Amino acid sequence: MDQLPIRFQQLLELPALGISPNNISFSNVTMESSKFICVREPSTVPTTPSTVVIIEMEKPHSPVRRPITADSAIMNPRDNILALRAGQTLQVFDIGAKAKIKGYQMPANESVVFWRWITPTLIAIVTPTAVFHWTTDDDKTDPVKVFDRLPNLNDHQIINYHADASLKWLCLIGIAPVQGRVVGNMQLYSVERRVSQPIEGHAAAFAQYQIPGAPKPTTLFTFATRNAAQSKLFVTEVGKGENDSGPKFQRRATDIFFPAEAAADFPVAMEVSARYQVVYLITKMGYLHIFDLATGTLIFMNKVSEDRDTIFTTVPIDATGGLIGINRKGQVLSISLNDATIIPYITSKGDLELAIKMAARANLPGAEDLFSRQFQTFFSQQRYQDAARVAAESPNQFLRTQNTIRLFQSVPQLPGQPPAVLQYFSVLLEKGNLNRMETLELARPVIAQGRKDLIEKWIQEGKLDWSEELGDAVRALDPKLALQVFLKAGAKEKIVLLLAESGQFAQLVQWCAQERYSPDWLRIVAALLASNPQGAVNLAKLLLTAEGGPLADRAALIEVFISRNMLQETTAVLLDVLAGNKPEDGPLQTRLLEMNLRQAPQVADVILGNDMFSHYDRALVAKLAEQAGLLHRALEHFTDLNDWKRVLRNAFMIKPELLVPWFARIAVADRFECLKEMLTANIRQNLANAVQVCIRFYEELGAVNVIKMFESFKSTEGIFFFLQPIVDLSTDPEVHFKYIEACAKLNNPKEVERIVRSSTHYEPERVRDFLKEAKLNDQLPLVLVCDKYNFIEDLTNYLYKGNMLKYVEAYITQVNPRNTPKVVGALLDNGASEDLLTRLIAAGGNHCPTDELVEEIEKRNRLKILQPWLEQRFRDGLQEPALHNALAKIAVDDRKDAEKFLLTNQFYDSRVVGKYCENRDPYLAFVAYKRGLCDKELVDVTNKQSLFKHQARYLVERQKPELWAYVLSDANLQYRRQLIDQVVQTALPESKNPEEVSLAVQAFMQANLPNELIELLEKIILDNVNSNFSKNKNLQNLLLLTAIRAHSDDHKDRVMGFIKRLDQYDAGEIAVVAIDARLFEEALAIFQKAKMNKEAVSVLLNHLNDLERAADFAERSNQPEVYTQLARAQLRAGHVKDAIASYIKAQDPSDYLEVIATANQHGETLADDFVKYLQMCRRSVREQRIDSELIYALAKTNRLAELEDFVASPNVANLQDVSDRCFNEGLYEAAQTLYAGINNFPKLAITLLRLQQYQQAVEAARKANNSATWKEVSKACVEAKQFRLAQVAGLAIIIHGDEMEELIQFYEQRGFFEELLQLMESGLGLERAHVGMFTELAILYSKYNPKKLMEHIKLFHARLSIPRVCHWCEKNHQWKELTFLHVHYDEFDKAVQIMIQHSADAWDHVLFKETIVKCVNVENYYRAVRFYLEEHPGLATDFLQSLVQKVDHSRVVSVVRDLGHLPLIKPYLIAVQNNNLTAVNDALNQLYIEEEDFASLRASIDAYDQFDAMALARRCEKHELLEFRRIAAYLYKKNGRYAQSMELSKKDKLYHDSMKTAADSDDPEVAEQLLSYFATELQDKEAFAACLFVCYHLVRPDVALELAWRNKMVDQAFPFIIQFVREYTEKVNALVAAEEKRQQAIQAAQAAAPAMAMADPAMTNAAMMATGVPPHVMATTMVHPSVMMSMAPPMGAPMMPGVMGPMQGVPMGAPMGAFFPPQ
Repeated sequence: MDQLPIRFQQLLELPALGISPNNISFSNVTMESSKFICVREPSTVPTTPSTVVIIEMEKPHSPVRRPITADSAIMNPRDNILALRAGQTLQVFDIGAKAKIKGYQMPANESVVFWRWITPTLIAIVTPTAVFHWTTDDDKTDPVKVFDRLPNLNDHQIINYHADASLKWLCLIGIAPVQGRVVGNMQLYSVERRVSQPIEGHAAAFAQYQIPGAPKPTTLFTFATRNAAQSKLFVTEVGKGENDSGPKFQRRATDIFFPAEAAADFPVAMEVSARYQVVYLITKMGYLHIFDLATGTLIFMNKVSEDRDTIFTTVPIDATGGLIGINRKGQVLSISLNDATIIPYITSKGDLELAIKMAARANLPGAEDLFSRQFQTFFSQQRYQDAARVAAESPNQFLRTQNTIRLFQSVPQLPGQPPAVLQYFSVLLEKGNLNRMETLELARPVIAQGRKDLIEKWIQEGKLDWSEELGDAVRALDPKLALQVFLKAGAKEKIVLLLAESGQFAQLVQWCAQERYSPDWLRIVAALLASNPQGAVNLAKLLLTAEGGPLADRAALIEVFISRNMLQETTAVLLDVLAGNKPEDGPLQTRLLEMNLRQAPQVADVILGNDMFSHYDRALVAKLAEQAGLLHRALEHFTDLNDWKRVLRNAFMIKPELLVPWFARIAVADRFECLKEMLTANIRQNLANAVQVCIRFYEELGAVNVIKMFESFKSTEGIFFFLQPIVDLSTDPEVHFKYIEACAKLNNPKEVERIVRSSTHYEPERVRDFLKEAKLNDQLPLVLVCDKYNFIEDLTNYLYKGNMLKYVEAYITQVNPRNTPKVVGALLDNGASEDLLTRLIAAGGNHCPTDELVEEIEKRNRLKILQPWLEQRFRDGLQEPALHNALAKIAVDDRKDAEKFLLTNQFYDSRVVGKYCENRDPYLAFVAYKRGLCDKELVDVTNKQSLFKHQARYLVERQKPELWAYVLSDANLQYRRQLIDQVVQTALPESKNPEEVSLAVQAFMQANLPNELIELLEKIILDNVNSNFSKNKNLQNLLLLTAIRAHSDDHKDRVMGFIKRLDQYDAGEIAVVAIDARLFEEALAIFQKAKMNKEAVSVLLNHLNDLERAADFAERSNQPEVYTQLARAQLRAGHVKDAIASYIKAQDPSDYLEVIATANQHGETLADDFVKYLQMCRRSVREQRIDSELIYALAKTNRLAELEDFVASPNVANLQDVSDRCFNEGLYEAAQTLYAGINNFPKLAITLLRLQQYQQAVEAARKANNSATWKEVSKACVEAKQFRLAQVAGLAIIIHGDEMEELIQFYEQRGFFEELLQLMESGLGLERAHVGMFTELAILYSKYNPKKLMEHIKLFHARLSIPRVCHWCEKNHQWKELTFLHVHYDEFDKAVQIMIQHSADAWDHVLFKETIVKCVNVENYYRAVRFYLEEHPGLATDFLQSLVQKVDHSRVVSVVRDLGHLPLIKPYLIAVQNNNLTAVNDALNQLYIEEEDFASLRASIDAYDQFDAMALARRCEKHELLEFRRIAAYLYKKNGRYAQSMELSKKDKLYHDSMKTAADSDDPEVAEQLLSYFATELQDKEAFAACLFVCYHLVRPDVALELAWRNKMVDQAFPFIIQFVREYTEKVNALVAAEEKRQQAIQAAQAAAPAMAMADPAMTNAAMMATGVPPHVMATTMVHPSVMMSMAPPMGAPMMPGVMGPMQGVPMGAPMGAFFPPQ
């Protein structure tokens, strides 16, 4: 595949992950992206749950299985989110979070036929009528309909749905079989225009494409179609109108080639690669087509999958620019372009333009020569812009070099045109970004012109390459812009310098931290102090307070500031540095405070006030603070009490807000010591601060202790000022008293008045007594205290005895007039005059509470004195109850018009007055209580005083149920009987109001007093006949109801007596109550008296259970409804015959269902009566059940003639049910008649079978024409051995595949094999013959007639279910047939295995050769090789010839070698030796040795080098034939073992071979050893001379001369010496000539341009090169002799490198030409 333009790879196999091949289908396997594959595994076993398998492509061998039952499952293309569909329910789950994201229930009329993710948050849902989009961004949005489906997709299977990147264009794709081919239709929908377009096509995709010259990419729509007329790929632009600006895409249409064997093929999938801009098209039969998107050109076509392994789903892969597909075999395949070979492949096809475009847009290798030639062509044609474009688009920018820029710069500017180099840069900027070299070349002239705007524009667009050089160039133009460049380029020193100069210190420190860069900060800060002190401070702060620790040495950095005496700057830096308040910063803290306390105390005060530091020398700071006048800071830092006292002597100099907080830090005891020191030293000036301290800490110090301290200094003012702010907050009585005391002593009565008025925490008695003793001029504080704490009597006594009555009157009038009653009471106790009292009461006015005043005076029995005042207030119209209560009491006591007053006055309190009257006059108490509706009090007083008549009348008039309930309850049992007597005897007979009577009766009922109620009602109704209530229906009903409920043996005739005496009651209701009370005779009497016969008979039947009395009553009444009830009772009692007769008399068919059910239970005994009843019913009711039962009754009585007449006449019977009923009960003749009447041929056929009418049953089954009927008929005919008829029925069954198996089993179980075969053979000719029939017949042949099996499968193998037939063939050991089936099912591996394992039956040489080459499992090749060698060795070579392209030849050799049959495959080995494999070469070489074929062995060694040379050499070395030993020497020589080779040649006296070995070794030592051997050991002069000739280039002259001289072979060595001298003479002559020529050239150059040579040595060099002087001769004018000597060759170098042939036949002393060829 590496040489193809594509990369084709199998990523994994789904069956290898445990996924059943049955589940690998379009409906079960989904792949929404290259990240996940989702497989549904429906369960076929009820106890096993269905599962969903999720395969993550990054870790495919760790699939996740979850027990999920769903109709469809799709994984999110990006996240671990699963969408499930079960019926109409859609749900989305986050698998990682194990949470449901959202769900939706589709409407019942919108079933989902297809769905998929089109974005990570959007699901497309396709229903039979519309397409919906469902977002998962929120959990509330339901699917939204996008568009309705067009009719062109009706009855189509939806296979895909696409959307473009903007979701503005949508495409729905479906396929359908039409007239033997698969047609494809699509619906293209525009979201913006809301318009759909039907398109004929099978596959489609959207793509983004950048049209040259267009401002932005456009959307292309590409689709493929195949119909009867054409097969084409279309690429068109969508979304752009005719009036839209910009270039338009030219529509493309390209033919799609389908091979002849793929006549039924069609496109199934299409993907567009954004990287390569190509279209991948996959067909059903596995063909891959790759087209160029822009031009529609076909790039490549090949088959990537077998016909039956259709790739049914694909997704694009952005990383590789290819696609992933899954075929039906479960292979997950990856297809993409091969970057290394695609361009050469396109080039080889001659499409150079496409190769260039694709290489440019995808940056692919392989087109460098094309780009270079095109660039040179454009440049030579002065088409500089086109040349620049070629350079810009060149792959890997290989043309964008300095030379290219220089080339454009060298072009002279043409008039009216910009410079060529600017055109070049313009094109580069248009195409993309510049590299570093291009950036600098362009930026320098632009910066020189001051075009900052261009630089900024390019930087913003990211067109330039960042570098330090660019930053340096831009810095002169704009430092900020330069900083941006330096940051991008990473020029750290330049960045630090620029940021520091510009004052961007925070950015500087932050950047250094991010980059982990540490510049010399001290140097930078020192430099800034001179020019920008504040900047230096800011930078130092940042450096010393950086996160993670200081960035510079703190001490050194601070010393930089201190050394320059910069207090302010030093303080600013140290404040930030020491902000952390760390222990190790103590010395610096002390240093900072000391400097500021001495030079700037205010700054030190602020620093200390902020409490920033805690690790400095506090003692030192305390002394310095006291010296600087910061007394509060001194207090804060001193720790000794004496130091504090010393400082506090001048406490008045410290502000209270500073002093008071300090006191909070010291102990309570020390606080008192300090306060006393302050007051002792200067109480006058320090009192205010001491008071402030005491106020702040009074809780800790104790207010009482502070008071005592001030009292010890006799400072009442101190007590007053101390207590004034806290008295309102304190709850201590002592505090309040001392404050009152201080105010009184300071003569401040207003404050005393305020505090006694507002405070509630002082001791009243103590304050009262103090105020009495203080004898203030104003007694108001005392009045307020007494009023507040109710010391009224005490106050009145004190003022009355002190003759201060004005304060008494003032108190009543101004302070609290509501206390007038208490004042008056106290004055009465003191014997005050009535005038004074009257005056004070009058002074109290309306504010005086009447009730309290009356109470006070009433307690003293002086109420009479109030009468004038009360009467006056009465006349004033006051309505307060207390006033009128007092007047009523006076009237009662005076016994003057008391009852009148009580009845007429409406303002007094009835309870109060009534209670007052109870012991004085009970009747007046009754009057008062009655007037006020005081029920409880009235009942109590009337019970107590035996006023029951008044109570009874009150109860009747009151009409209050609650009151009635109380007096009639057990709680009033003592008085109830007396009260009832008065109610019955007096109150109710007197009443004329029905409501009063009704309420009284209800009260008796609710009190559950039936006897008393009956007594009451008898009194009202029966005893008083002329009253208004004697004919009252309700009362009569009540009397009867009460009597019924109170019925007992003692009064058993009372109810019947009431029934006879009364006639205005509700008979029906009373009778029902009587029935409930089981007074059935009374109920019957009521019904009879009321002529309610139906109800009366019901009592007889249902309660008295007396059928005889009921029958007599029915005869007497002679009413249908009575007979109906009687009939029902008789029916329930089992008197069916009597019941039917009663129903007939009643002419009532309403209970026909019960009658039918009961009659059916009694069988035929009632048949005739039942028929009459049904006929009666049918006359008035047309009901299906009646007609049906009538037919059944006729059938039961065997009245078949009447039955036929009835069926023929109009009826509403359910003939089907009746027919089935007759059939089930064995009434077959009646069932036959009924089934024939309703044309129920299936049941008719079965009925005829029961009657053994088989021919008629077949005819009926033919009319029924359903498989169930045919099955019944067939089985019955088989059982009856009516095989001709059984075959007719069987042919109608076997055309249904799901019924056929049962029929076959039926035949087989009964042993009718021949009849079964005849049946199946007859079925093959049917039009509806299907695969199952052919398959089952093959299986039957396999079981019962094997001779016909092969003929059958040969004829019909295309219509068989081959796996099933294979199973039975294997089970029955029919190997030949099994082999045939495997071959035709493309299971070649299994076929081969069977032929090997059962060769006696299944093997055929020709078939085996044809099959083996199609195997997938390579192991079968080697099993076959072993099989042939073991069983058919003569055919092994012929067999191996067919596997030459399939097998590993080395492994074949290994197999054959193990079997010891190498000679058998020699032709095969020779045929495959051109592969130059070690195993093959070794095997052949072994055979050549065994055959002693040295020529073939030598040829093999020379032609093929892959073999074990040393092993072969060692084997040949020991061979008895000389030629094999020569081959061994030859092998040693070829493998560099020259010494070993020469030794072997010398041993066999093959001196010529040894000389050639020495010459080939290129090793002088080897050659000289051989030469020495010839001279010294062998003493062979000719061999010595020949060796010198052959090894001339290796033998050193001195060695040769020495050996010749020593062994007297100088003559033989002389040709060697002559050749050496001549060769070196020619070399010296050549060097001398070259030197002369060089000298001449130098002299000529010096003469031509002496001045130029002096001014510009480079020019001299150029001139010397122009005249031919070598470049390495530049500075010298002559060659030194040492140089000449260095150029001479070394001694012993060969004179001539030629090689001479063998020297045989050349005599010693021959002329020179005999040894050396002429020069």
